[in-house]
Amino acid sequence: MKQEQRPRVRFAPSPTGYLHVGGARSALFNWLFARHYGGQFILRIEDTDRTRYQEDALDDLLSGLRWLGLDWDEGPEAGGPYGPYFQSERTDIYRRYAEQLIAEGHAYKCFCSPDRLAQMRKERQARKEPAGYDRRCRGLTAQQRRDREARGETAVVRFKMPLEGETRFHDQIRGDIVVQNETLDDFVLLKTDRFPTYHLANVVDDHLMAITHVLRADEWLPSVPKHVQLYAAFGWTPPLFAHLPIILDPSGKGKMSKRKKLAGNREAYVHLKDFRAAGYLPEALFNFLALIGWSYDDHTEIITRQQLIDHFDLDQVKPSAAAFSYEKLDWMNGQYIRTMPVDDLAARLLPVLRDAGLSPDMDTLRALVPLIRVRIKRLPDAVDLVDSFFVPEVHPTPHDLVGKKQTVDQTRQLLDLAYQTLASLPTFAETDVETALRAVVTGRQLKPNAFFGPIRVAVTGKKVSPPLFGTIHILGRERVLQRLQAAITLLQE
Repeated sequence: MKQEQRPRVRFAPSPTGYLHVGGARSALFNWLFARHYGGQFILRIEDTDRTRYQEDALDDLLSGLRWLGLDWDEGPEAGGPYGPYFQSERTDIYRRYAEQLIAEGHAYKCFCSPDRLAQMRKERQARKEPAGYDRRCRGLTAQQRRDREARGETAVVRFKMPLEGETRFHDQIRGDIVVQNETLDDFVLLKTDRFPTYHLANVVDDHLMAITHVLRADEWLPSVPKHVQLYAAFGWTPPLFAHLPIILDPSGKGKMSKRKKLAGNREAYVHLKDFRAAGYLPEALFNFLALIGWSYDDHTEIITRQQLIDHFDLDQVKPSAAAFSYEKLDWMNGQYIRTMPVDDLAARLLPVLRDAGLSPDMDTLRALVPLIRVRIKRLPDAVDLVDSFFVPEVHPTPHDLVGKKQTVDQTRQLLDLAYQTLASLPTFAETDVETALRAVVTGRQLKPNAFFGPIRVAVTGKKVSPPLFGTIHILGRERVLQRLQAAITLLQE
């Protein structure tokens, strides 16, 4: 799609819960679109639903976007010429525009009580009629409205939807869409608490903030006819709309939900903070989310942030829903881990290991990174691989020490042979360790696993560890010999 003017797009979440990965994908697409065309990415907080407002949701939102690398040109903390960027601070603006619509005959006050509305919906349902409002207050005279206000009756403000004709609009992803006006409701603009609904605040803010493109999830598609009519009532030109495909769970049959369990009883992460805590890299998740519903070609999987900026456009966004693959994300995260500079990966592993109760030093961690990064897909995978390096001693069991088709005495003799071999080395370089131990295997005609397996368990306490010779080198002569002797003593007892 050719873009002549620099776009102004916005991500406008409601702080009623933690940032969902679907919302993060919407923010990412808006950010990429703005960056591709040299436009502006605006963050607006739609916090007018005070009954569902969640205290820590805003902090989660801001930190999540920053972690993912999505900076905003205008919005909270950044400021900008179109503020304030919190809708709760713009309520006077919405009320003014609602009054304008009433004065110009495009809206009216509705005094129907919640009980009356509930009864109306029940009756319409029994008659198998649409559940929308029956427009009882639409025909009230000015005097009738004044009388009801004088009695202290509260009212909402409803939009006066055209009763005939059709509403047409073009979606940049889904094409031309036509809706019959008779199917549309006289929706609420202003609630009894004088706070706006999503529809009024959204349209007013998008216009006043000069938004050129609205990129949002396709669950908002049914709202567009209402918004188009609102724009027409105000005499404003609507922005261009693009409704993004929904993200489905791995089965492809429903929305992503934390209540669902994956294969192997694995937890289904749905909030950005969960992916962060699970040890996914922001670079990998950025790459992964960009490819849900959009593609550069039919085979490229790993694509850099700059490449995404260079190539992103709405023409390549698919309208169909896309399933979320945790397996693919794990694979992609592993790819990023494998190519990350040693110092960078060590720095990211450090807090993960500390959270696991370990006290790693950076020198040892840097030495371990080349040994373990091909074995981990998520950062916490490193804990079980390296914990033996950051504890004073390990405690293998005799059962784990004794190899298959070996006796206790045979295993003890092999460990004693390893002890004598390593103790006699002039240096403890990895190549020297490997040469000496392999010479024992050759000279004694041993099977490598039969010899190396008990050594591995003795020095790490585990049957699975980083490569043995590198492990012995990093642990150092003193600790390796101490642990071998402890294992020999254990088998003697």
